[in-house]
Amino acid sequence: MGHNKKEVPFQSLQMAVLTVSDTRTEETDTSGDALVEGLSTAGHVLADRAICPDDVYQLRAVVSQWIADEKVQAVLVTGGTGFTLRDTTPEALLPLLDKTIEGYGELFRQLSYDEIGTSTIQSRAFAGVANRTLIFCMPGSTGACKTAWNGIIREQLDARHRPCNFVEMVMTSRAVESACGPRG
Repeated sequence: MGHNKKEVPFQSLQMAVLTVSDTRTEETDTSGDALVEGLSTAGHVLADRAICPDDVYQLRAVVSQWIADEKVQAVLVTGGTGFTLRDTTPEALLPLLDKTIEGYGELFRQLSYDEIGTSTIQSRAFAGVANRTLIFCMPGSTGACKTAWNGIIREQLDARHRPCNFVEMVMTSRAVESACGPRG
């Protein structure tokens, strides 16, 4: 990109992957598989993985546990971002966020438009930060997961990406935390 040529080493992050679905199983979770493959190929570590039904309180419980775990630095959530009655990921997780990453949903829909046209307006993809943990939520299709990972998340979770990325925020927060004591 030409902004800042300073060499920065890659920093592996620990990530959790959550598939939100009433029907997927470990054997049929191709979206979760795509995210695990993407993060592993990029050099990150899978800290945990789960499948959770479309239920506001179960979603909050799983993600809250990961937010509270100081080892989990990012959470990738697939599913539940549409407009059906059972799509409750935004309602479940937005209240947990300390800050939202507005540009993520906007950019996801822009990239998705090139692939699926105006149907992208039915995606309520969003991202944010909760207790110094990054959370990226995307639609449940495998294609949408690949679009989100390859088009946005992979670069933003790579410390070498310039002019800025989210690794700096996660690592700086954790370095300060290590020096000053636990989160709080």
